[in-house]
Amino acid sequence: MTPKQAPSINDLRRLYKARVPRMFYDYCETGSYSTGTFQDNTAAFEKYKLRQRVAVNIDNRVLKTKMVGQDVAMPVALAPIGSGGMNCADGEILACRAAEKFDVPYTLSTMSICSMEEVAKHVAKPFWFQLYVMRDRGFAEDLVKRAKAANCSALVLTLDLQILGQRHLDVKNGLSSPPKLTLPNIINMMTKPRWCLGMLGTKNRQFGNIVGHAKDVKDIASLNEWANHQFDQTLDWSSVEFIRKQWDGKLILKGINDVQDARIAASLGADAIIVSNHGGRQLDGTFATVDMLGPIVDAVGDKIEVHFDSGIRSGIDVMKAMALGAKGTYIGRAYIYGLGAAGEAGVTRALEIIYKELDTTMALCGERDIHNVGRHNLAMPVATHDLSQMNEPAKPRRAKR
Repeated sequence: MTPKQAPSINDLRRLYKARVPRMFYDYCETGSYSTGTFQDNTAAFEKYKLRQRVAVNIDNRVLKTKMVGQDVAMPVALAPIGSGGMNCADGEILACRAAEKFDVPYTLSTMSICSMEEVAKHVAKPFWFQLYVMRDRGFAEDLVKRAKAANCSALVLTLDLQILGQRHLDVKNGLSSPPKLTLPNIINMMTKPRWCLGMLGTKNRQFGNIVGHAKDVKDIASLNEWANHQFDQTLDWSSVEFIRKQWDGKLILKGINDVQDARIAASLGADAIIVSNHGGRQLDGTFATVDMLGPIVDAVGDKIEVHFDSGIRSGIDVMKAMALGAKGTYIGRAYIYGLGAAGEAGVTRALEIIYKELDTTMALCGERDIHNVGRHNLAMPVATHDLSQMNEPAKPRRAKR
């Protein structure tokens, strides 16, 4: 089977596994610690059942909508992926070009292999930039200035990576970008000739937004030392206000998976929040994002645009997220499978699969316009805890006399 013939995202995943070195497949296809949250993110969608409706005019369907004011072909954006360019040579450039042609947003990670300047050279439309706030606030300010210069149309500020959750397979594999030339890595890469030829033909093999830009980071050795100490554990809500002052464009806050945090985020002047648990790669043992989406929409949906991330593997998942109240969704692993399988054409194929599945599912639910999708499209409320109140601060107990 070729990527163009792949009927599902899971078929692209199998092709991806065959064509990309093991350490990068493992980096993509795992979560932190027990991987419980990573697995729950996808499994939890099964609890939400859609209502099938019949004898309804479903001709001339519309999937076009807006995300933070930007016209999009469907309510799907490509999520920021660290080391994306290690899945395929020049991966971020190819993914951004595919998104541009499909008319959906592409989000470039701070930890991308291709720099924002390099990506901007190869596309005509603005893309979004995802920001990690580092201890070196001067570097963070510089990243924001560079994003403006690269004509990025939205800034996605990640809030859930002040400290790295451990991913056991990354430790076992000795993950690095580019991979270290150990004997096991060399043997594995020899079985991936297409990947190797691509990497030999590009200059983009390190973290392009950092190497040569951050102080004293000029090679992979100094980069690793710098990165190990730079994720800012002091990041708090005042840090959001700091970034808001630096950036006057659209601001999206990523990593909200708690009702109380959503209420705070909605009060800070951002344009949208992304309900996300970092794809199950940070806190293990927390709620799947789809279980938190409804309560968060109920709490803040009239105050701020709510987007959804973590766990989407199909257009059916997108439909369920929209029915729960999301105004937009993000795919990460789903498009990375396509990227590793076939570069730009593979990303396009992933988007085509998601689009067709969403269109068909919406039609079978009796809807013609994505704007009309809502809770009425779900068969019944899912039995869950009352998540809307569980995050309120506990009231202090009176001391016994």
